[in-house]
Amino acid sequence: MKYLFSFTLILLFACNQQTDIVINPEVSVEKQATTYLALGDSYTIGESVAYELNYPNQLYEQLITDDIAIEPPTIIAQTGWTTDELAKAIRQEKPDSNYCLVSLSIGVNNQFRGYGITAYEDNFEALLQQAIALAGGDKDRVFVISIPDYGFTPFGQRRNPDKISEELDIYNAINKKITAAYEVAYFDITPISREGLERTELVAADGLHPSAQQYEEWIDLMYDKIKNELLLKLDK
Repeated sequence: MKYLFSFTLILLFACNQQTDIVINPEVSVEKQATTYLALGDSYTIGESVAYELNYPNQLYEQLITDDIAIEPPTIIAQTGWTTDELAKAIRQEKPDSNYCLVSLSIGVNNQFRGYGITAYEDNFEALLQQAIALAGGDKDRVFVISIPDYGFTPFGQRRNPDKISEELDIYNAINKKITAAYEVAYFDITPISREGLERTELVAADGLHPSAQQYEEWIDLMYDKIKNELLLKLDK
């Protein structure tokens, strides 16, 4: 007498992934859904745009479109947060320490409030270390996004835009240097933000924050590397 057996194919990754089991008469397949944590400030939550159109959710939607199993992003971010406020929020929320993918974008409010450069350097490095820890200690699952230049917005034009750009160049030089030292992926989206005066569709209705269109262009810049390098390594 013949018996049909179901075989379970399990993909085991190092990160904490959600499971979706699909069964047919002969094969049981356990699919693994990638988990993503986004850390930041107003640029991460997408102030002044619909929540589903911020960059973490646009990244999520693009991966879903490409048939990559991924859970909706977990976002720890709030408008106005500085590096120390983000660090405090992470301590309070105590997220899992094994996300498949972690992003970090922070610093504009340090510049806006006139905080010291040395403090930003120390705090950013500590946050990058935290991001790596939240990715299970794997730097290859982490990426950093540069600070947009709000000097190229109607709001920034009223607040000494040349000074804003000069200071943000310093901040971005710091976060880029630290990111490189930890061999973490870095995406420079600042040049896109600097098209905001000529391309008004890149600025949200509040005259300050990026629009959904600008976030889409960030994703266009980052997507291939995230999909084909960072996520690909989860299979190894």
